[in-house]
Amino acid sequence: MARKDMPLDQEESSGGLEKSLLFLIPIMFTIVLVGVLLTLFNIDFRNSAMNLGNKIPIVKDWIPGPELTPEEAAAQDKEDSTAKELEALKQQLAEREQELEEMTSQKNSQETKAAELQAQLDAAQNEAAAEETEDPYFQQISDLAKMYAGMSPSKAAPIIESLMKEEMVLILGAMKNDPRAAILEKMNPQTAADATMLLKDAKPARDQAIAALQSRLAKEEQDVSDSQRSSLDQNELSQTFSRMAPKSAAELLIQTYKITPDKAITILKSVDDAARAKILDELSGAEPEMAARILNRLMGAQ
Repeated sequence: MARKDMPLDQEESSGGLEKSLLFLIPIMFTIVLVGVLLTLFNIDFRNSAMNLGNKIPIVKDWIPGPELTPEEAAAQDKEDSTAKELEALKQQLAEREQELEEMTSQKNSQETKAAELQAQLDAAQNEAAAEETEDPYFQQISDLAKMYAGMSPSKAAPIIESLMKEEMVLILGAMKNDPRAAILEKMNPQTAADATMLLKDAKPARDQAIAALQSRLAKEEQDVSDSQRSSLDQNELSQTFSRMAPKSAAELLIQTYKITPDKAITILKSVDDAARAKILDELSGAEPEMAARILNRLMGAQ
């Protein structure tokens, strides 16, 4: 009674589904059966099917991996190990490349800094050279060097040898190589050797100039000192004439007055009163006119 009450369209739908299932079930059973048989009796086909299934995104989660022979398993392990080693090497290579980039960056930075420092050094040297060129003293040294270089080496060598060593090195250092070598050849071998050693250890031109001036000043002071030591001072001269016999002192003063009157007056001023009186007494007896002139000068000096 209930079946008779079902709508006609529902009965037609149920009949269509049953017909479809009756048609599909045998086909699916056949496919599954064939697949099972092929899987059991054909390993290669099974592995191929599994490999194919593993490539499908969702199906690969339901299908186990293909069975491998020991050789294939060993090869697979080796391949996996090689892949891991390759990945580790890639990682090391990336790290080395990073380190190389950092080292290159540091090297470039150091080269830039070195170039800046060299530029500053060159600028300072150029400035110092410009100052030395503008200095009249260095200009004079340069002119002297050019003058000696233009002379015959045989004539220039003895003149330069007569200079102080510091002055000689200063002038030779301002010359070019060819004229300097020619002059050194004509110099005394020992002097040339000393000059060569000083040129080898040459200091900046300004320091050489200071050393030359100091050496010249020391020589002049030494000459003055030697000259002073070679002459009697006023006290020694006074004692000498005071100890002489009045007649001898008077005769010596007469000759001195004829050559240099001022020195004769200075000698008489330096002796004591008693010695001066005795000497003037002898002078008045020998040369009355000269004695009068000396007395006038002594009185005028007082």
